[in-house]
Amino acid sequence: MENNLRKPFFINDENVAQYAQQMASWIAGQVNAANRQGLVLGMSGGIDCSVVACLCHLAKVDVHLIMMPYGSDMNNSKSHAHGMELIEKFNFPYHIFDIKPAVDALTINNEAYIAASSESNRVLSLANIRPRVRMTYLYQFAQLGSRFVIGTGNMAEATVGYFTKWGDGAYDLNPLAMVTKQEVYTLAKYLGVPESIQDKSPSAGLWEGQTDEEELGMSYAQIDAFILTGTSGEPATDELIHRRQQQSAHKFAAIPTFKG
Repeated sequence: MENNLRKPFFINDENVAQYAQQMASWIAGQVNAANRQGLVLGMSGGIDCSVVACLCHLAKVDVHLIMMPYGSDMNNSKSHAHGMELIEKFNFPYHIFDIKPAVDALTINNEAYIAASSESNRVLSLANIRPRVRMTYLYQFAQLGSRFVIGTGNMAEATVGYFTKWGDGAYDLNPLAMVTKQEVYTLAKYLGVPESIQDKSPSAGLWEGQTDEEELGMSYAQIDAFILTGTSGEPATDELIHRRQQQSAHKFAAIPTFKG
């Protein structure tokens, strides 16, 4: 099953200023039309959330960045330092909430359930608690200040279903939904995202040492090529992309309901 994503534009060095301003105006319009006071953004120290933060800054919208480490994991991966570098450069308001107590309280520790599970399901069941807890924090903070939660998922991630359902896949608006990873980097350079963030390997931070491309088994460049040309350039990778689309189709479909 295809995700039915379409690519209506492409951002390059020549038109990036135009599209950055259009995206910023769109963000401001969404906030104003809903009579919201501003935005809430989860800050991991990664390239996507940094670009969205900078677009909000360009839009002159009041945005609060929320850092949500699991204990000391952000410090261990340098994500905290990268996030703070962006925050200090643009003087973003920010808040830090340690999600470890909440995650640990929600973790199922029944040995029989764990023993009956496959290794991959066990690892992912634990990893996916974190983005779902983070989204709960974001929505409560947003509700307290009459704000929207802004998303950061890009088109490459959506193409292969690389996000957590009801976690980082939940938001009120998303400026990057039709933007490839290549375009994200073009925007990052134009918007002045710190080079330390631009240069590091993309990671969802699901566990220590995790990188997106290693977990996916393909590069973002290959996914972008698939989006733009219909093929990654390698039949085996194309097959893997199609398989991931089939496996993640439920993330995009309407929830099935019994209608009698």
